[in-house]
Amino acid sequence: MNVVKIDDLIIGEGLPKIIVPLVGQTREEILEEAKILADVACDIVEWRIDFFEEVKKATAVASFSHELKQTLQKPLLVTFRSKREGGVLELSDAAYFELYQEIIASGAVDLLDVELFMPEEAVAELVAAAHKQAIKIVMCNHDFAATPPKEEIIQRLCSMQEKGADICKIAVMPNSAADVLTLLAATEEMKRLHAKQPLITMSMADKGVISRISGQLFGSAATFGIAKKASAPGQVPANDLYTILKTLELQ
Repeated sequence: MNVVKIDDLIIGEGLPKIIVPLVGQTREEILEEAKILADVACDIVEWRIDFFEEVKKATAVASFSHELKQTLQKPLLVTFRSKREGGVLELSDAAYFELYQEIIASGAVDLLDVELFMPEEAVAELVAAAHKQAIKIVMCNHDFAATPPKEEIIQRLCSMQEKGADICKIAVMPNSAADVLTLLAATEEMKRLHAKQPLITMSMADKGVISRISGQLFGSAATFGIAKKASAPGQVPANDLYTILKTLELQ
């Protein structure tokens, strides 16, 4: 399996990397959150631009990413999460791709989150443009209602690889303990039999917390922790998460 390298960070080997989201609405709130991360166990910062009050101004997003990146001094993942997959704002597909193309062209970003079920041709163009700028693609899918069957989870992850993802991510909602086992079994099988790229998988909410801390065993290369405010149900405070990951570290 390939690994993803960003500066000195290697995603896909060792402990799962901790990703911490920034969900401020204003520039001031976002920079305040960013400064807090100096004292937080955090490998990658995810800027959830769907929370950003200026997100409909693509040039403003791209411009501010430079200031944010300089403040963080960490790898930056930029994410617009669509409302249908758990985000806070609806954008047309055309506006989504226009925003992302501007970020690729003039922003400061290391990784870009792209949703699996966006129009295929536009996704292919976006992936190609990102890769020309050495930006890594985290392709993703979220199900906030249920956990698909194991075979469906694996199929979606394989589809992400086929579409050029550098990292393949899926998050599902468990309605039972058995659903959590389904996600973990799918992750393990995907890693063992199909994965060419690092995986990020999680079962959400309280029932799914075990999936957020057991990635090294089952095959998830990163997990999401909280600094100030969660971006999805079931996230664990980042410093606590690091302690747990170290406790469970495979020798």
